[in-house]
Parts: sequence; C-alpha cells; structure tokens
Amino acid sequence: MRQRLKQFSFFKHAVSAVLLGATIAATSAFAAPYAAMVMDARTGEVLHSRNADTRLHPASLTKMMTLYVAFEAVRLGEITMDTKVRISKKAASEPPSKLGLKAGQRIKLRYLVRAAAVKSANDAATAIGEAISGDEAAFTQRMARTAKALGMTRTIFKNAHGLTEGGHLSTARDMTIMGRRLFYDYPQYYNLFSRKTTHAGIKNVSNTNLKFLQAYRGADGIKTGYTRAAGFNLVASAARGTERIIVTVFGGRSTVTRNAKVAELMDLGFRRAPSRVKVRKPDLPRYDGGNQGKTSRTIRAVSSSPRPIPRPAPILPTVPMAMALKNGVDIALKEAIADSEAKPADGHVLSPVPRPPAPMLAAIGAPAPENIPASHAASGRSDQPASGQGHDLEIVTRISGGSRAFGITLGKFGSRHQAERMLLKTALTEIETLDEALRKVVNRNSGYEANFVGMTQQRADLACRRLSARGVTCATIGP
Repeated sequence: MRQRLKQFSFFKHAVSAVLLGATIAATSAFAAPYAAMVMDARTGEVLHSRNADTRLHPASLTKMMTLYVAFEAVRLGEITMDTKVRISKKAASEPPSKLGLKAGQRIKLRYLVRAAAVKSANDAATAIGEAISGDEAAFTQRMARTAKALGMTRTIFKNAHGLTEGGHLSTARDMTIMGRRLFYDYPQYYNLFSRKTTHAGIKNVSNTNLKFLQAYRGADGIKTGYTRAAGFNLVASAARGTERIIVTVFGGRSTVTRNAKVAELMDLGFRRAPSRVKVRKPDLPRYDGGNQGKTSRTIRAVSSSPRPIPRPAPILPTVPMAMALKNGVDIALKEAIADSEAKPADGHVLSPVPRPPAPMLAAIGAPAPENIPASHAASGRSDQPASGQGHDLEIVTRISGGSRAFGITLGKFGSRHQAERMLLKTALTEIETLDEALRKVVNRNSGYEANFVGMTQQRADLACRRLSARGVTCATIGP
C-alpha cells in the first residue's frame, strides 16, 4: 500500500512539473498580452480566434493602413507613384527602423512605399502621410476614417508608423481585416510584401519578414511589427492551391517564437478551410458623407423640384445681314492677304486695316465712308473734326485671331483612368477658363497624356497661368 502511495505521489509531482513547464514555456513565448486570429481570406470566415477584440499596441502593423491610404490616393489621382516627395525635418528625425532620409531631400513616392512595406521604415511612413495629407495629424484622421469604412471598429491611429503612443491601439481582428483588404483591394501592389529585397531609391533594403517567408511554404506577406510595449507582432498570409489563409499574432516574445506560433495557426487554418468555396471579394470602402478619397457627396431627400428658368433665345441674324457679313469677311480676308504681301522699300510689312465693305455697313445700318485715304484707315486717324456734325462715321475692322487650335496639357499618367480623373478634377477647379474646352486623353509610349483642347491661344495661356498659381503642372500646346 505504501509503495502504491509513493508511486502515485511521484506521478502527481511529475505531472505538475510537466504542466508547470508548459505554463512557463507558454508564458515565455509571449511577453506582451497575446492575441490571435485565423481567417479564410476567400470568404472572411474566422477559423480561430483568441483575445481577437482586445485592444493592443499594433506597432508597425500600422503601416498596412498607411500603405492602403497611399494606394487609394494613387487610384483617386491625388498623387502618383512618380511624384517626388520633399522630406520634412519631422520625417527625417523619426527613430529606426528607417531608410535614412535627409530633410529637404526629394524622393519618389514609389521608393517610400517600398521602404515602408519591406523595411518597415518609420521615416518613409511619415513622409507618405505628409505627402498625401499635408501633415501627419491630418493623415491620421484619414487613416481613422478609412479604418471605420473598412469595418475596423476598435482601432485608433495616432501616427503613420506605429511607434508606441498613448491611445494608438488596434486588435487582432481589425489587423486581419486590414491584411485581407490589402490583398483584394490593391492586388497590383500586393507583391511588395513578398519581396525579399527591393531598391528604395537610395539603397537596397531587406524584408523584415524574411525568415517567415523563407520558412513557411506558400507564404507571401504581409507585415511585421515590434516595439517593447507591443512585443513581436505579425500579420501573415499564405496560399496553397485555391486556399488562402491570413493569420495575425500579437505579443510574441521573439521572432522565432512568434513565427512558430504563426506557422502553427497557419496549419490549423489550412486544415479547417474548405478546399472549394465561392470567393467573396469585399467592395471598395464608401465613406460617410461622401464616396471615396477627397470627393465629398451628401445624399439628401429632394423636398421640391422647381422648374429651371429657360435661357433666352439667341438673336439670329436676318438672311440679308448674314449674307452681308459673309461677303464682308471674304472681302476683308482677300484685302488682308494682298496688303500683307506688299512691302515698302525699307523691308517692313504694312498691316493696314481693310476698309469695311458697303454690304456689311448697310446690313448693320451704318453709313458707308467715302474716299477715306488708305493711310488714314491704316493709322486709325481722321483729318475731319470729331464734332459729329454730319461727318461720315469711320469704322476700323480687323481679322479675328480666335483660332481654337490651342490647348493645355497636364502631363502624363500611368493609366487612362488616372488621366481622366485629373482632367475632371482640374475642370471642376478651373471651370471659369475650361468650361468650353474638351477633355482628351492621348495614349503615348511614355504614358497617358491628359489634355484640354479646342481653346484659343489667349484662353489656353490664361488657364495655364491660373493652374500654375494653384500648383498644378501645366503647359500650353498649339497647332
């Protein structure tokens, strides 16, 4: 009996030791509060979750939203990937991880995007926000609005990079949603997250998620995050056949333990996900009080529908007047051509104003001038007094220079959609000079050229001056 009690006591202590060891191992794997979610990316179905709605520090997972807003701004024509961004002192002074940007430096947006996505560069993330919204505070407001539109209900952003700041919080569920939206809403940019290295304008950078990308079969993203307060975070995605799983983990103690947990949850997701399922892609976000980007629309019920005031009917010339005008223009053109070919001894070309034909003057009810010397008509002078006492009326005419063969160009864009959006946006902001111009997109080898055509030279020059004053790139084009 005593022997059995000793054996039972030994067995109990052994079990306790094993359980204690497992508890210690689990505790050591996650320094910060642990949270996780596993989602079938094709449908958005949650396959596993733990503390998924607990607000925690997201660290550089924040940059997923920064990049999403950047992709949205490019799609809406607010900025292009080739726009050169001027680096502010604030962006240049952000702590590591960073690309090493200098204040006053100019660099294309595409390189900032690469640095933020691959290297998780904090200076690049801040520069992206400032380039799109003017300053980081305004950009974080846009991040918050976008998060709400995407259904990220428990996320609060305070900066564009994710460094620890009071109130800057998110959840495993919200970040899993964010990862899924990056894949479906902007698939043309998703390859960024699987690049092991990339050129970021001033140097090559390596992926902070390199170990997981190399170790897990089918892994192709998405974003790592680390701060002392957050621990080691990761939103990962992997595809095998027709299946795609997204896993989010918050609070790992190290890269190794975090990656091991993500791999374990990935395996669980592939086991639970059905092989065949209908893909349910999300729609692009729509914003309260408007549609997308900076465009704002408010939908309200119509209380009344008054009839519009009809435009006054144009005064059409009579048949005799029209014929007289036509004949007068023809005669004036012939005289102008003849006069322009006559050269005096000094080699200068005379440009006398042609005398108005009698039919034109008769049509408009004006007395026809008699025996007006050509030199007087050309100089616009008259030797007769201007008292108006029975003297003939002198009328000076000129050929109109109102050719509509001119236009303006706003530059080249990466797609026809971007060029058309830029034309529409510009037409709305400069409606006074562009109301009669025609919008035209021309496909060039170097991109899609956005043009306004059908303008007079004077109107084209005026439009370009006004647009340049607004900071819009513009150049006049002629016949």
